[in-house]
Amino acid sequence: MDKTAEPDTHQEWQEHLATVAAEQEPGWETRYAPGSFGCHELLDRVMLLGDLVEVQVLEHPSCALQEEWHYLAVQAVEALRELYQRIGSEHLSTDDAG
Repeated sequence: MDKTAEPDTHQEWQEHLATVAAEQEPGWETRYAPGSFGCHELLDRVMLLGDLVEVQVLEHPSCALQEEWHYLAVQAVEALRELYQRIGSEHLSTDDAG
């Protein structure tokens, strides 16, 4: 677990994992693990959303008018970029090993 995660986040993750597991067919973990097409799909979606949030929200003139909005938009873009890097690092290292 990431040491920067809030204590409640771990419980939320556990609950989400249980929900996803109940909704998926057996073997779903393999189809979505780092190195899989499913993981590559997630990587692509995170990049797409990061670009979308940056261009359509952060760079929007209304967002520039309010310091708090601008700050939150910057955080959203930074969080998506960090998520992309973490997913990519694991996904690509698994690809290289396989």
